[in-house]
Amino acid sequence: MKIVGIVGSNAEVSYNRKLLQFIQANFADLLDLEILEIKDVPLFNQSEDATNTPAIQILNNKIKRADGVIIATPEHNHTIPAALKSVLEWLSFKIHPLENKPVMIVGASYYDQGSSRAQLHLRQILDAPGVNAIVMPGNEFLLGKVKEAFDENGAIKDNRTVEFLQSTLQKFVRFVEVAAQLEDTEKPLPKEDLFATGKIASTIEDVDMYAEDWVEQAAEKTNAAKGSDYVVLDRGVLTVDQLDAFLKSMPMELTYADSNNQFLYYNNVKEPDDMFAKRVPGQAGNPLAKCHPEKAYKNVEWVIQQLRSGKQDVVRVHVPKHGPEKYIVHNYQAIRDAYGTYMGINEYILDFKPIIDWYLQQTGQQLVGDVDATSSASKKESASAVDATSSASKKEAPEAAPKAAAAPVAKPAVDATSSASKKD
Repeated sequence: MKIVGIVGSNAEVSYNRKLLQFIQANFADLLDLEILEIKDVPLFNQSEDATNTPAIQILNNKIKRADGVIIATPEHNHTIPAALKSVLEWLSFKIHPLENKPVMIVGASYYDQGSSRAQLHLRQILDAPGVNAIVMPGNEFLLGKVKEAFDENGAIKDNRTVEFLQSTLQKFVRFVEVAAQLEDTEKPLPKEDLFATGKIASTIEDVDMYAEDWVEQAAEKTNAAKGSDYVVLDRGVLTVDQLDAFLKSMPMELTYADSNNQFLYYNNVKEPDDMFAKRVPGQAGNPLAKCHPEKAYKNVEWVIQQLRSGKQDVVRVHVPKHGPEKYIVHNYQAIRDAYGTYMGINEYILDFKPIIDWYLQQTGQQLVGDVDATSSASKKESASAVDATSSASKKEAPEAAPKAAAAPVAKPAVDATSSASKKD
């Protein structure tokens, strides 16, 4: 379960930050907590709109993708700090990431009451129009006398306090799960445009997406770098030839479809029939709809919705069609920019069998249970009906499967380009 924790203070030294760090370190079995800071967020001023600045967009995207939020607030003059109030103003001005988002409030303060009045005010703010968070009722965690509460390693000293914190977090996890069920039934995810009819900043206009020579036309249209031209990357400078060779050397099949659902790239190192997921050169540039039969659109859309919305960062499907000598996994990984904005899908497909064998050899371990020590696939899994193109079991995915454009029609609901089953 993905939870973001917001430090409700912009101070360099904060006991509320310590509290979140303690939760992160000691309750990882309950939740995956990412701690977010507010110290770089400017004071709210609607006349100088900062909604699209990195500081606010990072918060916006992280909160939207999280299952829930924990806010740790100090108490300043009987209420929340001005910095936290300013953040909530930005997050309810033009963007509304906290809407229908489960929120738990915790707090630490120097005094006995442990930020109780600040927490009360924060509840009222989170319930305000424009914010509309779903705040967990009751179960307040108030950590008072914080100077004495933590030891030198940042751990809470009192065992009863830790036990109470654990029980509160357990209740919050259940609260998030219930809220998610209600949200799933009431608000379906937005539809996906599999025909890529829209435009994004990187869309190459006036080049037919269906053209067999899309790559060549797009390169000419954009005067794209090539050959010995240098490309500046985050931590490196490579020529186009070096970058191309680097991607082709990856021990996996790589595919990139952008946020507009346009199929842009695959590392072309094998003939189509020799690939785990068949690709042909003319597919580059196609909308994803062209890469799948119409009956598979629903499954393709589901995968993209999971990744775009942040419900999942990666969807994985084991494809046992290649027999017990291989263990093929299709991975659909969300690509995001530095601000957390969705940029598309990185599909990477590889045979895990050599890695598993190497690991067993190095460690001297063996696979046990109802598992085939040669292939590491369970007998039950291997025996299930699978598709020759993408190979999810029929039980796992009852609907028709997506497939690559040049591949034969698949029966199960998994595609070699984008498509994991709905259950995955």
